[in-house]
Amino acid sequence: MRTIIKIGTRKSALALWQAEYVGSELKRLYPHITVELVHFDTKGDQILEKPLAEIGGKGLFTAELEAAMHNGDIDLAVHSLKDMPTDLPDGLVLGAISKREEPYDALVSPKYKTLDQLPEGARVGTSSLRRQAQLLHVRPDLQISVLRGNVQTRLRKLEDENLDAIVLAQAGLKRLELGERITQTFTADEMIPAVGQGALAIECREDDTEMLEMLARIVIVYDYLADSHLLKWAKLEAELVYVGKRCRNHTMKQEDINALLVERGQQGKIVARLKVETPLCLDVVVKKQWLFVKAMCLLNLCQV
Repeated sequence: MRTIIKIGTRKSALALWQAEYVGSELKRLYPHITVELVHFDTKGDQILEKPLAEIGGKGLFTAELEAAMHNGDIDLAVHSLKDMPTDLPDGLVLGAISKREEPYDALVSPKYKTLDQLPEGARVGTSSLRRQAQLLHVRPDLQISVLRGNVQTRLRKLEDENLDAIVLAQAGLKRLELGERITQTFTADEMIPAVGQGALAIECREDDTEMLEMLARIVIVYDYLADSHLLKWAKLEAELVYVGKRCRNHTMKQEDINALLVERGQQGKIVARLKVETPLCLDVVVKKQWLFVKAMCLLNLCQV
């Protein structure tokens, strides 16, 4: 197992917090490793005077990091999941997704407590088309000011550009210990959050099997009687390990399976053993496998 992991990150305070968080979690699971952060300036960070949609979209925040992964300069990159393009470049995958922080949007205003209290024609800063559409749906009188930059830059522009309010992700403010700046947290009924907002995406090379195994927080060990449709319930980042034993064709000896379960457990991973004994009738298999699905749901190991 590798001893040095290089994590690519943008240079903003929030990006560094996210990369350091992922690094600390990896070190907790694998105490022997050294984590190195590799800093990048992306095109999205450099061009701040234009709306993102006009200069290339979300991929502007990831292209440089993805090129470095392809070149082998870094092992993985940490992104805000909401900032990831829908389609990833060939050869790259999401190796893991973090536990989600609060997904909601937040209003920050130096004078007003809520959106309803903003005066008619108030100037509200945001660069998100999603936020703009929802703000104007409720308050068509608002003047939207395009607001780009990292969290600290946007907070500074709130004052420097004499804006009445800005809208930011609650998660970013909380991670930077700026939660006290929030004057209103929108519910999902008031403003639908972005897909994946509040979660971190950990991107790596598709052929880097060692890194993928290290990132897999959940391990499901199964045998040949496990229904393939059942395994599709497992979370995308789960490591699936086949240990099927059939007559004269044993994938792993029982002592090796036991050693695997202990090893993954010692790494701090959640290990589920899906084992179905040879049944007297098909109904027994179905009942046992659906009991396993229910157990996975209770343990938050499957996606529902």
